Amino acid sequence: MLRRTVTAMATVALAGASVAAQAAPQPAPRLDSSIEESSEELTSTHWVLIVLGGILLVWGIIELTDDDEPESP
Repeated sequence: MLRRTVTAMATVALAGASVAAQAAPQPAPRLDSSIEESSEELTSTHWVLIVLGGILLVWGIIELTDDDEPESP
């Protein structure tokens, strides 16, 4: 009997939470211009980091493959 009571209470609680969540007012979405500007800044920063990473990659390959040591006779 206790098990049925606990199961019934849990079922009512889960169903009530679902109904309460649906009945809660949802805030209206806002369109803010600062979001659009910040996303443009992020993309430009993204490209700058990609270019710098590419330059460092090429420089690292050149440093690893370049033979600066003189040939000993």
